[in-house]
Amino acid sequence: MPSAASGFIEASCAMQAADRGFADVLTMTFPAAQAMEERRLEAYQGFLRLIARAKDDGRLREDFTSQDLVVLLVANAGVVNFAGDAAPKTWRRLVAMMIQAFKAPTHGPLPDPPKDDALYQAMLRTSAAGLTTPPRGT
Repeated sequence: MPSAASGFIEASCAMQAADRGFADVLTMTFPAAQAMEERRLEAYQGFLRLIARAKDDGRLREDFTSQDLVVLLVANAGVVNFAGDAAPKTWRRLVAMMIQAFKAPTHGPLPDPPKDDALYQAMLRTSAAGLTTPPRGT
């Protein structure tokens, strides 16, 4: 995977680790907050360009999808929340393993990714339930 795509993933996951509230925000959608949704869409469109470039270079597995990024961010948020202050760098291992798994050549097929509308509905559901991050000290 090219350094631009892996750098984007690592930076996004590092921001999640640095700010647990941000970890949740990356995995939600806020239709009423138009400016926030526009910024999220801009970042997403930029990542789509990185994906295309990485695939064109033959360094990213062909079956990698944009949904894989969403799933990784959800997983990373879970690891960040789970590990907390007890093991604050645990997310780095998850992200490194995933970046290695995303590299071409592939080592077998993956199941189909979730549909965009299903992920969006999951993000809405998470948003409606409130932030999943427990207060510090609990």
